[in-house]
Amino acid sequence: MAAPSVPLTNFVTVNNDRYFANHPTVTLIEKCSNSRQLKQIHAQMLRCGLFFDPFSASKLVQSYALSELSSLDYAYKVFDQIPQPNLYSWNILIRASASSPQPINCLLMFIRLLHVGGEKPNKFTYPFVIKASAKLDDFQLGKGIHGMVIKEGFSSDLFVSNCLIYFYAECGCLDMARRVFSSMPERDIVSWNTMINGLAQNGYVDEAVECFHRMEEEGLKPNDVTMVGVLSACGKKSDVKFGRWVHSYIETNRIRLSLILCNAILDMYTKCGSMKDAKKLFDNMVEKDIISWTTMLAGYAKSGDFNAARVLFDKLPSKEDIATWNALISAYEQSGNPNEAITVFNELQLSKASKPDEVTLVSTLSACSQLGATEFGSWIHVYMKKEGMRLNRHLVTALVDMYSKCGDLHKALEVFNSVDKRDVFVWSAMIAGLGMHGRGGDAIELFLKMQEAKVKPSSVTFTNLLAACSHSGLVEEGREFFVQMEQNYKIAPGVEHYACMVDILGRAGLLEDAVDLIKNMPMAPGASVWGALLGACKLHRNVDLAEYACNSLLEIEPQNHGAYVLLSNIYANLGKWDKVSELRKRMRDVGLKKEPGCSSVEVNGVVHEFLVGDSRHPLCKKIYSKLDEVAARLKHVGYVSDKSQLLQLVKEEDMQEKALYLHSERLALAFGLITLGPSQPIRIVKNLRVCEDCHSVIKLVSKLYDREIVLRDRYRFHHFRGGSCSCMDYW
Repeated sequence: MAAPSVPLTNFVTVNNDRYFANHPTVTLIEKCSNSRQLKQIHAQMLRCGLFFDPFSASKLVQSYALSELSSLDYAYKVFDQIPQPNLYSWNILIRASASSPQPINCLLMFIRLLHVGGEKPNKFTYPFVIKASAKLDDFQLGKGIHGMVIKEGFSSDLFVSNCLIYFYAECGCLDMARRVFSSMPERDIVSWNTMINGLAQNGYVDEAVECFHRMEEEGLKPNDVTMVGVLSACGKKSDVKFGRWVHSYIETNRIRLSLILCNAILDMYTKCGSMKDAKKLFDNMVEKDIISWTTMLAGYAKSGDFNAARVLFDKLPSKEDIATWNALISAYEQSGNPNEAITVFNELQLSKASKPDEVTLVSTLSACSQLGATEFGSWIHVYMKKEGMRLNRHLVTALVDMYSKCGDLHKALEVFNSVDKRDVFVWSAMIAGLGMHGRGGDAIELFLKMQEAKVKPSSVTFTNLLAACSHSGLVEEGREFFVQMEQNYKIAPGVEHYACMVDILGRAGLLEDAVDLIKNMPMAPGASVWGALLGACKLHRNVDLAEYACNSLLEIEPQNHGAYVLLSNIYANLGKWDKVSELRKRMRDVGLKKEPGCSSVEVNGVVHEFLVGDSRHPLCKKIYSKLDEVAARLKHVGYVSDKSQLLQLVKEEDMQEKALYLHSERLALAFGLITLGPSQPIRIVKNLRVCEDCHSVIKLVSKLYDREIVLRDRYRFHHFRGGSCSCMDYW
């Protein structure tokens, strides 16, 4: 949301003597076409004494600070040479500093004015100081400035009030924004637009629409800025019907269809999922910019039409703007297509059309996280260092997340410890990393260090902390943190926190406690809560409770194939094959299919994927030969397969063993044994929970072949070494 504008032409010069206003040298200032000419005039003003006239000097400062020839640093130097700068000169520098990349300088100039200026700030000073406070996102500072505004009697000024609404909306304090808006003796179009946009941006979409209708009732005609705010609310509501009405309203009332407004309509249609409307508008747009193209790209990707997204990308008139690449990469990554995201990143590198920025790298690192592509993720890390990129919180969080999810916890900790400033996102990512690797105690210790560092935990921090307790069987610690959330940190537990607690209790076999917790939830249990209970029922083979949890889950998400599969697995483990058949028939009747098991392993930067019983790989014969070798060595040391892990009715014993033998993680393991050197860890990523028999096999293989094996399944990491697993068989 743009800050309300305050016209500089309204500024009043304290020194009213404009005797030299029409002096030939002063009038030349506005005619300068380059900084060299401006400096020549500066020199002439010093020679003839004009520079010591406050009005003349202020015109020079204005030209340096605000014109097309602006050089703010030089403007400061000029200002410091003025013996007695007038308030107009102070206001010029305060305004220019507020719009600069370092708005803190605006506040420093304001403080300097208060102490040595000799004049008090006026109603033209405060709007820019408030704007700088908004850019700094400093609520306490802005609140203090608001107090000064009231004390100096400017609280009823239209421009000052508009800027205060903007400030409070930017800081997310809508109560104060509403209070300022309601107390205004007069409001203009900027007042209404700032309020509507503030409400929409902060998620108060219904109130934003209501504010728009109130504005109409008061007889004020909306403009293109008003409609951008209303359209933003429509997009967040995903109300395409109302969105179409707004589009029609714009055309009927002949509101100027600026490029910004056209892009806002386009964005609304894509967010509402109406790509047909979006395409029609896009095709008819006379003028398009990079935002138009990226909005359409993101819209196609969100709707799952990646072919259309790719076709549109290939039609781009220019691919020099990195934003277009980012739109396609992030679209693939966010929709669970990490391979395609990395392919587009490689295409970008080869084309050299544009240079990756922070957004590109964060999205690509996230794709690496999904795939478990450690080598490629490490290459990106090296690329950052070579390019001299500063590791900000987004990149640090992405790197910690990538290394953690790729199984290299040592590197994740190395990145975490390499930065001095860590915000809540970085701390939360590292806590999550430790948790998923079964190091719950270390996750708790890190949380305590976070408290020592005075970083306030978020809702996500507690989700990660509770998940860490779950993976490590830390029941009492989990209970304690769950209580502390609200008592100590004023964070009310949400559905995900309850799901974590159900998981903690359920894994520990405390199923009755888990059910009691669900019954006493202050909100309706979500799918994640019932899913956690269902998973615990599978672990402890409680059929009756599993059926109850499954039915409750399917009431919320009728198309959740995972619920059917989990209950089917429970029936299969207990040999209830008639129930398995019945459940699978129900799945077929509603058109659901079981998600196939898929495992991948990265070798020399290439990710190789395997399905159950896969025979597509070029090294297929060698893989199955290695599997035979592994099976023989396992049999020699007395290994007997766990037939209870069979999820299909197979009567012949040799076929039972073969069914387990063909699991995707075993194919990935065999491939890793063939292609990776003895000193290289074998890192496997599986999309489902690893079965108990495969878990036992990989433990034995790690000992028999003296290999380090890292397996990431759907829920956590397993580090196998010397015949044991980091999970201590608790998963």
